Amino acid sequence: MPVSLHLLVVASETPDQAEARRRSVGAASHETYASTVRSLTDDASIDFLSCVDGSRTPSPPELSRYDGIFFAGSPIQMHEDTEESRSAARFATDVFESGTPAFGSCAGLQIAAVAAGGTCKPRETTMEAGFARGITATEAGRDHPLLRGRPVVWDAPAMHSSIIGTMPAGGVVLARTKSTPIQAAEIRSRNGIFWGVQYHPELTIAEIAASLRRQADDLIAQDMARDSTAIEDYAALLDELHNDAARRDIAWRIGIDDEITDAKKRTSELRSFLSLLNR
Repeated sequence: MPVSLHLLVVASETPDQAEARRRSVGAASHETYASTVRSLTDDASIDFLSCVDGSRTPSPPELSRYDGIFFAGSPIQMHEDTEESRSAARFATDVFESGTPAFGSCAGLQIAAVAAGGTCKPRETTMEAGFARGITATEAGRDHPLLRGRPVVWDAPAMHSSIIGTMPAGGVVLARTKSTPIQAAEIRSRNGIFWGVQYHPELTIAEIAASLRRQADDLIAQDMARDSTAIEDYAALLDELHNDAARRDIAWRIGIDDEITDAKKRTSELRSFLSLLNR
């Protein structure tokens, strides 16, 4: 890889949301993203900006100075007309205008879709919590460089309650599941290209455990868990697996394989995007 990529990680958590996540796992979502990206590059300079906190947004020419831009996940709901959702979409529009390649997970993908003219909506079923199961590449996705290295069907860390409703013009669906019709996509708009996934290749198994604990009340309310004890027991198993990825007994109980337990495979899409930047 090049000696130095100049990258931007965009946060869409509010300050309160970011601080709550720091108390839970020691890092806000954009900080986790940067940590994972740094682990995949020999040397990179990474800047942070928020697309929702009211700070000045760089102009497209300023954004074009970056080699690549990452949109981190967050609880933002892009189907709701809020100051935060409008601000995030404007930021992503400027990223497309800049021509700098961009990548996003979960809310990051939804922000890009709305900016390019698509829509989002709440999931019709319960939230997707823990892992997205049976992600399947579409015909377009099977040969797409974003999914290079993935099998035709795989699982991935996931945590979300909303999805893309309609793809924008210039969007191509690369992977789907039965309950989430758009799990991976490429979006071309204005001068730019965006690769994104609804799941979380940047998260560790321990961070998924922490997410389940943070959202325990929602999981119980949606009848996905009987009580907080059940959630804690499941999260504790995930913590054990995070600490020892060779625990096949735990992976078997949870129903996941090395597409999740192997860090190299789990971060496959991030590696593919970094390869795009190095062309």
